[in-house]
Amino acid sequence: MAKPQYKRVVLKLSGEALKGDQEFGMDHTACEHIAASVKSLCELGVEVGIVVGGGNIFRGSLATKFGFDRTPADHIGMLATMINGLILQQSLAHFNVESQVMSAINCALIAESYKWVHAMHALQKGRVVIFVGGTSNPYFTTDTAAALRASEVNAEVLLKATKVDGIYDADPMTNANAKKFESLSYSEALSKNLKVMDGTALALCRDNDIPVYIFDLFEDNALLKAVTEKTGGSIIQ
Repeated sequence: MAKPQYKRVVLKLSGEALKGDQEFGMDHTACEHIAASVKSLCELGVEVGIVVGGGNIFRGSLATKFGFDRTPADHIGMLATMINGLILQQSLAHFNVESQVMSAINCALIAESYKWVHAMHALQKGRVVIFVGGTSNPYFTTDTAAALRASEVNAEVLLKATKVDGIYDADPMTNANAKKFESLSYSEALSKNLKVMDGTALALCRDNDIPVYIFDLFEDNALLKAVTEKTGGSIIQ
């Protein structure tokens, strides 16, 4: 059996990861793939936190089209992450993986309010903790929420799932000559403006010495390889 290189990780999922090939919403096949991938880590004894976005339900571009102000638009996005968190919880339950949804927004009937001590206890007990509601503040992305939670729970790495297998100097989907970076420093990632994560999130990871691993979640065993082999993606450290 493969040996994990990390004891505790935080996985950042975009809302788009849950929608599969659909334009919006959720796809059960994509959600099952995510849940099965997370289960493979739990079976190795890895403690897993997940921060999920809400772009499959509400995107910033929609706020612009509707003419919404930024603050209420961000509140809508935070609520979207709560929906996704509950979907992930049920998807994990289908694979007999125990999890808790913890929300930065107080909504006690749906999710437990985030408390650091409760999150730490759940992780130590082997339960997956799904962090929703972003940071609870507008103007901060779920990338920043992921960096914040990773810092708070002393994660050894922040795993950011994307649609490509790492960091490139151009979009590899549209540019066949795009160059892949196997490794970058925090300063290089910020100065090159590669838009892998927002600057606040990267700076927070840098300040707390948390490496960021970028990988394609839907490649075969990609999450497992990221944690056991540290191969297949790109790392910022």
